[in-house]
Amino acid sequence: MRPVLGVVVPAHDEEELLPACLAGLRVAVGAVADRVRVDVLVVADACTDRTEAVARRCGVEVLRLDAHTVGRARAAGASFLLGRGPSWLATTDADSVVPHDWLAAQLDARAEGADGWVGTVDVADWRGLPPPVRRRYRDAYENGDGDAHRHVHGASLGIAARAYEAVGGFPPRATGEDVALVDRLDRAGFRVVRDGAHPVATSARTVGRAPDGFAGHLLGLAGRRVIADPSGTRWVEDPRPDQRRGRDNGSAAHIS
Repeated sequence: MRPVLGVVVPAHDEEELLPACLAGLRVAVGAVADRVRVDVLVVADACTDRTEAVARRCGVEVLRLDAHTVGRARAAGASFLLGRGPSWLATTDADSVVPHDWLAAQLDARAEGADGWVGTVDVADWRGLPPPVRRRYRDAYENGDGDAHRHVHGASLGIAARAYEAVGGFPPRATGEDVALVDRLDRAGFRVVRDGAHPVATSARTVGRAPDGFAGHLLGLAGRRVIADPSGTRWVEDPRPDQRRGRDNGSAAHIS
């Protein structure tokens, strides 16, 4: 019997971008079909749009949640899939598209003794952001030594099931749950591979799903102004109105 690999995709109102995410995963799953059985799970967290219907139409299983928190969504998805006995868990984001060899790279790392795998992200489309943003992003992001990067993204992350359970899984945070998990792995002495060779393409929206997530990072690079409404929820003017997502209360990649 082939071993099982689980993929968790937290999603909050992502009906527009989710199809591309799942199409990318379908290709990545096909590339390892002879090695493992892959179960892909979309965690539809507090969705008010057609995210759940889109996922089911794409043939993907859905876990419905009302947590309004990406950390809880990732943790709930991981817990759900762990019940099926996977040897490895991977996670990406609904506004991101993984490369065809994304899962293969993680399985190769696992075969070589890795307990965790941390990938990188690249912006899919810079249009609509001020020209200096791309340069600022590259200067900050590539300040490392090849694959030995120190970034952590929920959009490109994998972990051995036993290691995940040993460190207590994703904490129930509104943001930074990915960074916290990898920090737990490092502190516990697990072997974490940092792989910069298989970047995940992610959206360049500046109105994200998690406070201070990847969208917030791009916003900071762009020098855009954040306006707080009376309720304390942050609003911004998105330079890409066709990709506007509303409030910062859902999942997004986190840059460290």
